[in-house]
Parts: sequence; structure tokens; C-alpha cells
Amino acid sequence: MAKLPVAVIGGGLGGLWATLRLAEAGIPVNLFSLFPVKRSHSCCAQGGINAVFDIKGEHDSIWQHIVDTIKGGDYLADQPPIVSLCEEAPGLIRTFDRMGVTFSRTPEGIMDQRLFGGVKNRRTCFAGATTGAQLLYAVDEQVRRWEVEGLVNKFEFWDFLSLVLDDAGVCRGVTAMDLKTSQVRAFPAAATILATGGLALVYGRSTMSSNSTGAPAGRVYQQGAKFANGEFIQFHPTGIPGHDKNRLMSEACRGEGGRVWVPRGKGDKRPPRDIPEEERFYFLEEWYPTYGNTVPRDVGSRAIFKVVHHMGLGVSGQEMVYLDLTHKPREFLEARLGGILEMYETFTGEDPYTQPLKIFPAAHYSMGGLWVGYEAEQGADGLMRMKHASPKNHATSIPGLYACGECDFAYHGANRLGANSLLSASFSGRVAGDAVTAYLKSEKKAGEEIESSKCEAERARQDEINQRMIRADGGENAFTLHGELGDLMRTDVFVERDNAALDRALDGIRMLRERSANICLDHKGDWSNQSLSWGRQVQDMIVLAEAITKCARMRDECRGSHYKEAFELKVPEGKFEGDPEYAEYKAQWKANNDQWLKHALVSFTADGPEVEYAPVDTCVMPPEKPRDYR
Repeated sequence: MAKLPVAVIGGGLGGLWATLRLAEAGIPVNLFSLFPVKRSHSCCAQGGINAVFDIKGEHDSIWQHIVDTIKGGDYLADQPPIVSLCEEAPGLIRTFDRMGVTFSRTPEGIMDQRLFGGVKNRRTCFAGATTGAQLLYAVDEQVRRWEVEGLVNKFEFWDFLSLVLDDAGVCRGVTAMDLKTSQVRAFPAAATILATGGLALVYGRSTMSSNSTGAPAGRVYQQGAKFANGEFIQFHPTGIPGHDKNRLMSEACRGEGGRVWVPRGKGDKRPPRDIPEEERFYFLEEWYPTYGNTVPRDVGSRAIFKVVHHMGLGVSGQEMVYLDLTHKPREFLEARLGGILEMYETFTGEDPYTQPLKIFPAAHYSMGGLWVGYEAEQGADGLMRMKHASPKNHATSIPGLYACGECDFAYHGANRLGANSLLSASFSGRVAGDAVTAYLKSEKKAGEEIESSKCEAERARQDEINQRMIRADGGENAFTLHGELGDLMRTDVFVERDNAALDRALDGIRMLRERSANICLDHKGDWSNQSLSWGRQVQDMIVLAEAITKCARMRDECRGSHYKEAFELKVPEGKFEGDPEYAEYKAQWKANNDQWLKHALVSFTADGPEVEYAPVDTCVMPPEKPRDYR
């Protein structure tokens, strides 16, 4: 079908699924990864993956999964892709099961499911506390078959640098750098799929690995790909604060019965076991009795932030609250959460089985990402779904470039529900692989060789950037700049935002961008020059931070993870549907939607990001009532 291979950038669930679908269609793939694909960040997802089986007899349904996902994203996600995502989730899980994933099971041998945030039904399939790793390893095994057949060629320890574009702006290849030798090569490609994960390292300390910089998305953004909804960054409510990084305590801890609390007395420094029940403030259970400790992540993070910063009730006066599992039997916790709790004990030195965990919100996931389009069709039931044979699905604004996984913006709107990430990564990778197959069939020039001069010119340009950075003696340290960027973002673009702080952040980011042009590397050689790769990634993180902050500054409302107190529509206390006061609040909410229910699309310019807005496709479930978890 294609004379050239397809370039897949990233070896996590999204990239591996795309590779698998392409290889199954007989299309050769060059798969690039910063590290061995089995170390991709998908393996860090702990809690599970969503799919409706209604194993617990709770009358769950696929429609309810659709509703929960749309509502969880505060109505900001285009809805036909969500319908397809939720409908195909059970079949995807069965495929994983047949691949050999060791899902946890009930004593009867039935696949078990647990509760996760933002839902009332047990819908999350899991493999102990290492679900992401088990899924990743299973798909990697399938890809290895095609590697042996010669259809997949892995380039591990290679850093994606740029796209090769022809005169019409069509993506016709990529350039990448060998991290061992610093050699830059150009690779012609019939099409390119970016599956490079999230960007939480923009916040310095985050729950993500040190490779989750978002640099590849930042690089194609600077080459013309539109970036969407950058302001929506998820802060996970249950991170372990650390001096080097924040580590994740999975939402499974809350789903399995964990309770979040603080002492009611300000400054109470007694050990938690000495604080009687009546002196414990279970604030999530009091404020959100319907969902309790399993409220969505944005709601939980703001509640913790309020308790600590506005009420002054942080544990021992610090930025911490308790996540308590001590009321659960040890055998139960070891079976369901063993890997997570072992990690907590390793990094804190405290026993999570006998004393509560200490947690605080941390940067975790980007709902925004590269803008990707889709083509929809109406089913017999009237619902709109993604048209899977369409070459438009997961296509970016650069022809020939596709994106999937966390680096796209497609499925989560303003907030992601827990356990929908492994689902969206797997599903979107599969869709992107199929879409590129359709693209190669429909575009006559897609598989043709590009002029070698184009590839060589881009390779030379990237090599010159490297050599210029190696020769530079500007006095700026990349690690220092990254630390300053993280401090700025965690201070001014965090859980709570205001326009004065965002203006201050934009000024600070512009200064960092100017300083980053003068990075001086502490390693001047070619062989295994980690400073070179990191220095370039820091420059790209600064560019992404500016796009995120500009979008946040322009959006004057509260929606999902984006919160500005000055524009909050407060729910009348004690009032619900049917009360006159609630009707007035609902009218204000609808008026706000008329103004702000829209995607932010960012284009890169030399003078900074330019933001325009696009409508949200709400054809499946138009927003009729406010998002309420009380």
C-alpha cells in the first residue's frame, strides 16, 4: 500500500496500538521512543481501565458511562468521539484479556471491577495495582511479533526533533536524534503519528516521570499544529509531596474505601491515631455526600486546597491532608493496592497499613493537547459516533500528521475521569492506526518519496541547532531554568487562578523564554550528551507553558480543572433542582455556557501564542443542567 513506512513517535499504549493496527494492515512502521517501549509512561497508571460490564449488578450501562464522561469533562469535550470510546470499551477489554492481561478476578473467576471518581457504579477493571504495566506489556508482545516479521522497526533511545514538511505543508517525514551518539537523521514517512504522552513536567514537580515534558507536542506546535484547551491541567488530589518530584497515590485508594480528612482543630499536631473520630473533619463526605471521597479529581483537589489554604487545617500546618486506609483489613489492601502502598512506604518510610497517608494535589494530566479532528456518522439509535474508516479521525491541522493518547485533546474536556486515561490511550491509538491506513488509501501522494533535499535540509537545520547549543556559552543552566519554570507554574497557574497572577506568570515565562536562548551545557561532547536533549526540551516546555498560561488568562470562568474564584457561579447552599434560587443559578450557568462552552485553539507565532475559539459538538447530550456532585 505504502512505499514508505509510517513514523510512530512514542511507545506507550497509544503508539503501540497504532503500530499494531498498521502492521496488521501490512503497513511498515518505524517506531521511535526515548527509551525501551516497556518503560513508557503508560506503565505508571496504577488503578485501572473503564468499561461497562455491570459485574456487580448495579444497573450500569454504556449510556451512563457516556453521561459520566461528558459530565466529568464539564461538557467541553466533543461528544461523538466519547460515544465511540465508551461503546467500544468492553470489546477492548476482552481483547486485552485474550492477549493475556492478568486482570484481577472475583472468587468465582469473573473479572473484578472497582469504584473510581465521578461515578456511582463499579466500572473499573484492574490488574492489582499495576494495570498500566500489564496492558503495556501485553500490546508490546503483540507488536514484537510484527517486529520479527520485519514490518516494525524500533528506534529506542531516539529523540524526535521535528517534522519534515513539503512545500504544501504536508508532513512527509521526521528528524530524530540518537541519544547515544547525538547523530541526527531524517526519516521519510508516508505519515506520522505522535503518541508522546503528557506535559506535566512543565510544572516541575509532578506525578509523571522525568520524560513527560511534552516537548514533541511543543515542537510540532511550533511547526504549525494547533494546540487545544491548554488551560485544562488536571491536578491529582492524592499526590505524595516530595522534594524531587511528586508521586501518585492512585484514585484506587479512594475507590477501595480510603477516606480523606484533617483534624478539626487548627494546628493540631497529635498523631492521627490519637485524634478521636468526632475531632476528624471528613470534608469530602460532608460537602459532597452523594459521591463522598470519590468526587472527580478537580473537585477533590479544590476541596483539599480550600481546607489547607483558606481554612488553615493542613496536617501539622503543612500542605497535607490525610488519606486513611487503616480501617481496611491488611489482607484486602495487600491484594488490591499492594504495589501502590509499597511505593508509599519506600519513599516516605511510613507504614500505610497502620497510619494514614499524607497527600496534596499535584500536576498530573493534560486534558488539552494537539487539536485532532474527527468525522462522525449517525447510528440507527440516533447517536452520533466517530466514523472509523475516516482518514480525518485523529488528524491534526498539519496534513499527514496524526496524534493519539494524552498528547491529543479529544476525549476529556475540562477534566478527566479516573481510569478513562488507559481507555482513551488504547482506543485513540487504535483509531489513529486505522485512520492512517485510510489516509494512505485515499491520498495518492501519501506513500511517495519526498525529495531528498527536503529531508537533508531539515536534518541539517536540526543538527545546526544542536551544534549551536553545544558551542553556546551564555551562562544559563537548563536545570535552573526548569526549576524556575516549575516554581512559577505551581505558584501562579495552579489549582486556583486569578488574572493578576496569570499576567505575572506570562511576564515571567517570556523572560524565561529569552533566557533559554542562552543555555550553556555542562557537557560539550557528542557521546551520550543528556544535557543537550534536556536543554532542548526545557526550551519547548517554556513554549508550552506560555500557551497554557495564555489560554488560562483568556478564559474568565470556572470549568473543570480551570478555576478562577472571581468568576465562580456559586451553588445556593442547601438548594437543589426545583428551588427558585437554584433556577436562578441554572440560568446564570446557561448564560456562561453561551459565552464559554468552546474550545481554545492556539497557534504559535514568534510573538507568542494566538488564541481563537471553536464550538463544542454537543449533539449527543446538550448541557441541560449544571455539573453537581453534592
